[in-house]
Amino acid sequence: MITRNLNILSGYNVLYLEDDDSLLHQTKDMLSDFVKNVFAVKTSKEALEVIKKERVDVIISDILLENENGIDFLRELKENQDIHIPTILTTAHTDTKYLLDAIKLKVENYIVKPINLKELLNTLHDIVLPLTQEKEIQKNSNVIRTISAITDSKQVEVIKCILDDLNEQNEFIASYSDIMQKISISKPTLIKLFKELSEKKILVKSAHKTYKFNESALDVI
Repeated sequence: MITRNLNILSGYNVLYLEDDDSLLHQTKDMLSDFVKNVFAVKTSKEALEVIKKERVDVIISDILLENENGIDFLRELKENQDIHIPTILTTAHTDTKYLLDAIKLKVENYIVKPINLKELLNTLHDIVLPLTQEKEIQKNSNVIRTISAITDSKQVEVIKCILDDLNEQNEFIASYSDIMQKISISKPTLIKLFKELSEKKILVKSAHKTYKFNESALDVI
């Protein structure tokens, strides 16, 4: 039996497109306990507006919507908008035509209604797991590349702390005192590290206690 760690879902945003009010709110409420944000909408127009304004990691869409088709919406996203977001289709139908269209669009999975929460969560997990692994690999790579840019081995733990605490905008928000409460390091050593990272443009101060992690700066080290 495969054991899935559903905790990884908490870092991802889901767009849910469903024209049935009751199902829309019911499924949104269930998903909200597991994922970061659920953007629940009833039309493809609303869905597109969300995609333009918010970070969407996975789309869950009904196939047959009122006066429109979920597959047509996905085709519009991929072919005309050049937007490629992993997608789960939900359907109460087993019409082969729809499934073939879904395959052609390389839809990640489909779920037959009524939606089973466990099946939906497991499907979401399997979609975001590679994304999580890719993020972890990238983070570890950044740790190694950033460490290679400094000379004091005592500062390695601080580097890991910075990269672990980056927000979605790649910003690290903390004071020297905040860091020193977590890590046993002297203030002069800490100041030296931040100065060195700043000179190499790896950390760029953007506001009080706020530093932007500039990943592209690692490419010239």
